[in-house]
Amino acid sequence: MKHSLRFLPFVALLLVTLVPNLPGQSRRPIAAENGKFLRIDGRDMLYGGKSPAQHFDISNSELKKRQYHYGMGREAFPALLDPRYIDVATADSEWPDDARFLVAFVDGEAKAYSVKDLTRHEIVNDTIGGHPIMAAYCILADLGAVYDRAYGDTTLTFGVSGYTYFDSKIWDGLDGFLIWDRDTESLWWPLIDRAVSGPLKGTALRKFDEAHWTDTTWTDIKARFPHAQVLQSNQDFKRPNSWPRLRNPTSIQRNFKQR
Repeated sequence: MKHSLRFLPFVALLLVTLVPNLPGQSRRPIAAENGKFLRIDGRDMLYGGKSPAQHFDISNSELKKRQYHYGMGREAFPALLDPRYIDVATADSEWPDDARFLVAFVDGEAKAYSVKDLTRHEIVNDTIGGHPIMAAYCILADLGAVYDRAYGDTTLTFGVSGYTYFDSKIWDGLDGFLIWDRDTESLWWPLIDRAVSGPLKGTALRKFDEAHWTDTTWTDIKARFPHAQVLQSNQDFKRPNSWPRLRNPTSIQRNFKQR
């Protein structure tokens, strides 16, 4: 898959500097050097925002502190909770034929997410055919995919942590975003498809059935999905101050443990 650097918006450009960090890797802010790791009431915490309630409990994390980058806070990116759409005819004036999209489709319903817009949101929590999904894109790893948010009878809702993480042995050492679920505040690393800290540590991040989503172009959408709903650009929303916590996540951890 080709890297989509032509889609870099201003916010993503701020994430790139020039001094090498590792061979072949751009210099990025090292979280451990910028005071992002905290010790509070005997617990290892990761900065998540101005309010202490936003910090992530990483006491059981499997990740190494020196390999976290950035640390902008958990609500810096507008990971959508209630996305809005326009139709293909309206969107056609906005997109060149070669614009890259992720498309989810089930039983005649289709939803299209431009990579340009996903670069800004990184995550869109959504449904397709009544089933909860998440469209996600990480520009640093050029990782775009549609994930399943249903874990048994529970639907998880995801956000962007404001951190990336790298491991020289995984994805050629590329940085990949760390995401979190609002329901347990566990952190997940999509480059290895699992939760890496919190109550759901070890739980698989599951891709949606690949027969029902594709990485494609605007030309293909117009030909194959003329009735698709297209994610409206430039959305934002007021971040929630709180979120219902999942009372018993152990069944999810047990039933959906990464194999």
